[in-house]
Amino acid sequence: GDVALVYVCARSSRAGRRDALIMEHLLLGLQTAVQPENVLAVFAGVFVGTAIGVIPGIGPLAAIALLMPITFSMDPTTGIVLLAGVYYGAEYGGSKSSILLNLPGTPAAAITCLEGYPMAQKGRAGRALFLSTFASFIGGLIGMVVVAVLTPAIVVVARAFGPAEYFALIVLCFVAVSTIGGDNPKKNFVMVSLGALLATVGLDIYDGAERFTFGTGHLLDGIHLVPVAMGLFGFSEIILSIRRNERQRIKHRIDFKSMMPTLPEWKRSAWPMVRGAASGCFFGPLPGTGPSMATILGYAVEKKLCKYPEEFGHGAVEGIASPESANNAAAQTAFVPTLSLGIPGTPTMAIMIGALMIHGIVPGPLLMSQEPVLFWGLVASFGIGNIAALIINVPLIGLWVSFLNVSYRLLYPAVIILICVGCYSLQNSVADVIIMLLVGIVSYGLRSHGFAPAPVLIGFVLSPMLEENFRRAMIMGQGDVTFLFGSAISSVTHILTIALLASILFRRPLTRFFAKRFSPNGAGAD
Repeated sequence: GDVALVYVCARSSRAGRRDALIMEHLLLGLQTAVQPENVLAVFAGVFVGTAIGVIPGIGPLAAIALLMPITFSMDPTTGIVLLAGVYYGAEYGGSKSSILLNLPGTPAAAITCLEGYPMAQKGRAGRALFLSTFASFIGGLIGMVVVAVLTPAIVVVARAFGPAEYFALIVLCFVAVSTIGGDNPKKNFVMVSLGALLATVGLDIYDGAERFTFGTGHLLDGIHLVPVAMGLFGFSEIILSIRRNERQRIKHRIDFKSMMPTLPEWKRSAWPMVRGAASGCFFGPLPGTGPSMATILGYAVEKKLCKYPEEFGHGAVEGIASPESANNAAAQTAFVPTLSLGIPGTPTMAIMIGALMIHGIVPGPLLMSQEPVLFWGLVASFGIGNIAALIINVPLIGLWVSFLNVSYRLLYPAVIILICVGCYSLQNSVADVIIMLLVGIVSYGLRSHGFAPAPVLIGFVLSPMLEENFRRAMIMGQGDVTFLFGSAISSVTHILTIALLASILFRRPLTRFFAKRFSPNGAGAD
């Protein structure tokens, strides 16, 4: 009994110290986040992100890539807080055009079109807009709590990772992006490989040999992340948008009174917000899934659980509350693998890693101990950012609507100029602008044939880490390939990778086999 009592007291003491340490870190983060320059960065990032999210066809990636050069002269914490605000601010704004025009401002906001646009057609646009903003606010807060709690736990596990384990994990991410990140895994894998090939341009990291420079001095340092991101998601998207028809105009007036949902609508939306946030917190940290997968699952769950399934497709409030909550929860929790493992789960997180590295900060298990001010300041800024998004979105809905009435003929030339200026400002070189244009044109051609651009950016960011960890593992193992399978973590990870590859290569034969085996006709034949 005395031994048990001592054991319980020891565990309670450790739990108390752990809770005290978490509170100390949160206070440090809050103290950092409330600094005037960081608060200003949060509000500026959320405002710009919301404006970008409202405009269909632009997306947060181009905005983050455009603003990245501005952050070079900032304090690293302030710069990352600004870029993060743009990211989740865009997720707030993406639902506006989905509801008003049936045009998703961001890919994850596409699900909101299913219920938001029918509500707008019934004269309930204001309620749909307010509900989507509030659901995003709830999902963002829950996601912030998950980041604060889950990331330290992942860091404890990540300390066991060496070069072989990191190599296995990055290979798994390559394959996971291919199998989960789109409708055609084979095409996605081709795009990931294309991004990895682009990342090999420049000098070899060990022996200094030139690779794919073609005698051009500008390519000796490799291809910069910003021109690639702007070409993939900015320039190519504008080319695609030019071919689309001009959108309709907003004629009705939206005031604050028309935005407020009724009491029954609040009751019907409460649990869908919580379930949607749970979906976002699950899919957010997984590589290759992100907000889009979370919103799809959140919508599907509510359609099954709703007491009024006949309303789905005609303006069900559950179909807005759950996807919007899932959207922002996934956007916040996407920072978990980025900060704790240095592995980007989404293209936007790939840019975040690039921004951190430019400031000389390497994401990974040591980030929390080496840069506690940056990590906990960023986590605390999520809370301020979600409040800022609520303050900005509700009163300024009329402003976002007016942006939608700007003609494409005026909007897109201005965006192209901004993209070119952002690329040129990196090194004051026209070559970066040319690279952006070439990447954008190639991306447009590939997207026209069903190839998604997002895997290219993930492959571009992961490839250098894959090469470096592979070479380090070979050096540690003295050239023995079996060193890559020497630990339980790396072995299990490689097994998962092989299983995912098998699902790509043999999915159709296995589907036909089981269909023939277990169908009534097939069973009779056997």
